[in-house]
Amino acid sequence: MTRTGLYPGTFDPLTNGHVDIIQRAVKLVDHLVIGVAINRDKGPLFALEERVAMVQQVADSLDGNGSATIEVRPFESLLIHFAEEVGANIIIRGLRAVSDFEYEFQMVGMNQHLNTDIETVFLMAEARHQAIASRLVKEIARLGGDVSAFVPEDIRLKLAEKFGSA
Repeated sequence: MTRTGLYPGTFDPLTNGHVDIIQRAVKLVDHLVIGVAINRDKGPLFALEERVAMVQQVADSLDGNGSATIEVRPFESLLIHFAEEVGANIIIRGLRAVSDFEYEFQMVGMNQHLNTDIETVFLMAEARHQAIASRLVKEIARLGGDVSAFVPEDIRLKLAEKFGSA
């Protein structure tokens, strides 16, 4: 049986913390689907196509290195429905802090109620990435700060383009 994992998120933008989780998730599954959420309520900085392209670029650099195959797909449905659609038996979630766990704990309970065959696995972000949040990265970039420690270089450049900085 193929172990298919789903790592969902808005990835607005993709951070080094996300990359860390992806790099570790591919060790746990045979096929990893990275689901880029269409979340109109969050008002993303980057359009869906831009976010998918950014995630795909990172996925391409990791795919085929002897670990899981990686697929990047946008989605707007209920997470558990998307997991069923892609044949995922594992949902992978990254945790940074206790506050993340409280929210995720509620999500797991609801998802388990909707489908008991899909498990959720939590991966703690590496210590150096635990403070990174996409929301804070965008704010730092918007105010002209250096985000190079928080995002891959190509994403730093995309943020600079969005905010008109160097």
